[in-house]
Amino acid sequence: MLIPSIDLQGGRIVQLVQGARLALASDDIEAWIARFSGCERVQLIDLDAAKDEGNNRGWIARICGQLPCQVGGGIRSVEQARDVLDLGATRVILGSSLFTPTGVDLHFTRRISEALGADRLIAAVDSRGGRVVIHGWRTQLPLSPVAALRALEPFVGGFLYTHVDREGLMQGTDLQAIHAIRKATSRRVIAAGGITTLAEVEYLDSVGVDAVVGMALYTGRLRLP
Repeated sequence: MLIPSIDLQGGRIVQLVQGARLALASDDIEAWIARFSGCERVQLIDLDAAKDEGNNRGWIARICGQLPCQVGGGIRSVEQARDVLDLGATRVILGSSLFTPTGVDLHFTRRISEALGADRLIAAVDSRGGRVVIHGWRTQLPLSPVAALRALEPFVGGFLYTHVDREGLMQGTDLQAIHAIRKATSRRVIAAGGITTLAEVEYLDSVGVDAVVGMALYTGRLRLP
């Protein structure tokens, strides 16, 4: 499955290279909502909330009212996760809140799973240089992505694996790394980071992995089927 990505920052849709450099921005959010209206699922990330620089709550409610969205960005508590679900999200994506400086925060992970149900939770496992990174990809942990998956698997319904090394570069993703993730869990796997061509999307689909695509869609390099 191809999952379009909508990243919100300052009330605009943006695409960043390596999570830092602004590559493009669009104020015409409604046009992109219309363009993605036939998609089975859309990924919606609030970058402002993720950075503790405000939020795009109004747009999240509006987009979730029109598209089936899995939503992430700055969700650090059971209450915040409930709020996002109340806005219309089908699932919430949790990232940095699932980790401590040394590994997985099993206490918090278990608590939010029991409160909301594992099926409504997606764990974001972001990888740079073969290690998990958190806090907007700025903090590297002494933890491999596979080890993170194995610790989190009992508490979530799926994983969002982002290969940060390729994110936003439109040079193709790392299929070998994604294969290792697919083999490490029986949960649903969603991959992101550099996915550029329909051939990559189709290949990932053939091995049971959904593909999140952002930059390639917004630049026209890849078109929705």
